[in-house]
Amino acid sequence: MDKSTTQNNGNPQLIHLQGMYQDYFLDYASYVILERAVPHIDDGLKPVQRRILHAMKETDDGRYNKVANVIGLTMQYHPHGDAAIGDALVNMGQKDLMIDTQGNWGDVATGAGAAAPRYIEGRLTKFSLEVLFNPQTTEWQMSYDGRKREPVTLPAKFPLLLAAGTDGIAVGLSTKIMPHNFIELIKASIDILKDKKVQIFPDFQTGAMVDVSDYNGGKRGGRIKIRALIEKLDKDLLAIKELPYGVTTESLIESIIKASEKGKIKIKKVVDLTSKDVEVQVELLPGTSPDVTIDALYAFTDCEVSISPNACVIHEDKPRFMTVEEILEHNTFRTRDLLRTELEIKLSELLEKWHMASLEKIFIENRIYHQIEECESWEEVLTTIDRELRKYVATPIDTPAPNDQRLRLMRDIVEEDIVKLTEIRIKRISKYNTFKADEHIVSLEEEMKQVRHDLEHITDYTIAYYKRLLEKYGKGRERRTRITSFESIQATEVVANNAKLFVNYAEGFIGFGLKKDENNVFVSECSDIDDVIVFRADGRFMVKRIADKVFVGKDIIHAAVWKKNDERTTYNLVYSDGSNGRCFAKRFNVTAITRDKEYVLTSEAKGSKLLYFSTNPNGEAEVVSVQLTQASTAKKKQFDYDFKELAIKGRSSQGNLITKYPVRKVSLKEAGKSTIGAIKVYIDDVSGRLNNDGRGRLLGAFDTGELMFMLFKDGTYEMTELDMTRRFNFDELLHVGKFDPEIVVSAVHYDGNKGLTMVKRFRIETTKLKERFSFLTDHKDSRLLFGTVEPNPQVRYSMKLKNKKMQGELNLVEFIDVKGWKALGNKLSDQKLSEVESIAPPVKPAELEVVPEKLQAGDSIEFDVDPQTKLF
Repeated sequence: MDKSTTQNNGNPQLIHLQGMYQDYFLDYASYVILERAVPHIDDGLKPVQRRILHAMKETDDGRYNKVANVIGLTMQYHPHGDAAIGDALVNMGQKDLMIDTQGNWGDVATGAGAAAPRYIEGRLTKFSLEVLFNPQTTEWQMSYDGRKREPVTLPAKFPLLLAAGTDGIAVGLSTKIMPHNFIELIKASIDILKDKKVQIFPDFQTGAMVDVSDYNGGKRGGRIKIRALIEKLDKDLLAIKELPYGVTTESLIESIIKASEKGKIKIKKVVDLTSKDVEVQVELLPGTSPDVTIDALYAFTDCEVSISPNACVIHEDKPRFMTVEEILEHNTFRTRDLLRTELEIKLSELLEKWHMASLEKIFIENRIYHQIEECESWEEVLTTIDRELRKYVATPIDTPAPNDQRLRLMRDIVEEDIVKLTEIRIKRISKYNTFKADEHIVSLEEEMKQVRHDLEHITDYTIAYYKRLLEKYGKGRERRTRITSFESIQATEVVANNAKLFVNYAEGFIGFGLKKDENNVFVSECSDIDDVIVFRADGRFMVKRIADKVFVGKDIIHAAVWKKNDERTTYNLVYSDGSNGRCFAKRFNVTAITRDKEYVLTSEAKGSKLLYFSTNPNGEAEVVSVQLTQASTAKKKQFDYDFKELAIKGRSSQGNLITKYPVRKVSLKEAGKSTIGAIKVYIDDVSGRLNNDGRGRLLGAFDTGELMFMLFKDGTYEMTELDMTRRFNFDELLHVGKFDPEIVVSAVHYDGNKGLTMVKRFRIETTKLKERFSFLTDHKDSRLLFGTVEPNPQVRYSMKLKNKKMQGELNLVEFIDVKGWKALGNKLSDQKLSEVESIAPPVKPAELEVVPEKLQAGDSIEFDVDPQTKLF
């Protein structure tokens, strides 16, 4: 496309627009990337941040400055509005690293904004003054209007970018770098200088927990998961104490309310009690499992967030994607280079001081100033002093003889040196102290010697510098975020049952929107994200996502909520093959499927028929009775078939032949037992979660119908069905395991009503599940002092009696018989015991094996027993 315009002389000019968009777009993109959104690798700052810090340094006098003033000063360097500068300034102040704040600067935890710039103040921290600024090593450029100069980058001697973290969106790319721990960064830099391999991980102001297994060095393609710290205050109350990075209490509460409104979690209310520390309390509905709710909070709310880091920085005037370890390595070696440059500058300054001190000493001690009294011109003065000085000094251009006693200078004498000598005041010459002058020169030489040593050992010098930073500024900057590994939470396993599954067997409809009537049958509680498996009388099945109402085919024989990878639920069936009339039986699991696809369980041949079907949640194998048709030629027209003789195979297998004769009917004869064995259940000693992966301590092998038993420190117990989603808190638990009707609970408890310490032993007599029963009295002072299910418990107890500590040992089995669970037991003490602890049963002497035919009447047997040994 062309566009014509007119020049001053009236002649038309053609402007070619082809390619202009591309050129302008690239210019704009480059500006946004380099000058706004992406930090520079050298100092870890974006331009607006760098200009803020430079403006604050220009006016630094140790006192606080109004933020409004800082914004105004920064606008001399930053060609954008005050709002962008103010936001960047508050963001840096909230990170508590570079800016010392005063006033209300907002709260990253609650999301509260800062007060107006005219009300809050700030100044540079001592740390930033030490590591960020040095005019001698700073590369300068002119500001946007050419009136002032500003740094290209600040000479940062610390990995500021990795400590503070940053994010930004540019044109065509973005950056998101996580904050890391101050102390760990310094230690990692030291290791880099020692040529060791390092690895660093994020650390957040808000604490919480982070899974860094997929961090990938903070590079593109990595991912981290961050979880809030959730504490269980009691069975109906949870407290969220630490938040994930980027989540505020306001956004967290909003996500919890939304999840509750959608029925994903069951809660009563959410209360924000945050003041100095974060605390968001979640009150549960009665009967709601706090453990499942915790997992549901992680699955459906901002209690868990996933972040994809993307470490992009400006390096050599272009964006570059790097790992955080590569960025740290660059910052470490840049720090070493800056320290080397500072030492070189310091050495040159010391050399110049030594040069002038030496010239001054010669000028005064040899009274060269008297030689200029007769000089009539300035040029003659300079010539005279230069001539006289060269009698006592040798410059690098001279070649003195071996016996030359002149002072050897590092450089030649220039006119500027002579001018400085003429400026020495008479008062200073009259009070000149040769001894102090020599001391000063010696101290300069010692200092130069040390600087040269540091330059030769610059790596050791840099390590010492980092150690000084750690010692000076590391206190109070310990890691706040705990690094851990998260178990993957399946949403379908923790979502609250917010719906009811109904099935219309005849018409073929399923869903949670069906009304309960004579045609629609209630199946089970479910959630709106569950899958439903449906088997039909035509020998086909399918899995569909649950909905309000969905058609799955007529003549449904079984419908239930389906769980992926369920290897225990086993389906048994018998069918006849339409091609030859033969009858087959098979057993199978449904562990993985394609939703909405129909699967055939019988033969594809026309006339195939499903004769028998059963669902077995624990792999049970029943016995069925098979009746043949009267017209069959078989001699035995009825027989039994046991499914336990049949192996569990794939759903598409043909199955095993039962009979080649026509079958009239197959019916259940005898219920079966599990054929896949009891499931071994373990408890993780760290997380308190149940699993069947072998992690932690084995609780036992649980078969169909077997229960769990829990004994708690508050004097209660509970029986429940096996629930693999439950999490146990070891701080409140005494025992968890498989329930045995013969189990005996032994307890030492204090009865608040009577003021006595009692001992009781009892078996479990209650049958109600999922309810905690207290075996203590309901007095507020009643306490369980000791509880166990060990078969032969023995304890050591102590109590204070008239300012004396009394101790004793007791065998609980010998002290009291097994009684009812509501009985108080036998009295042990008239007061509350101060301590009760379990002790190992004492070792009894080995019994002597007696042979009757060798033992005569009147013979005696003696045992050599230590009199101190206590026998129970």
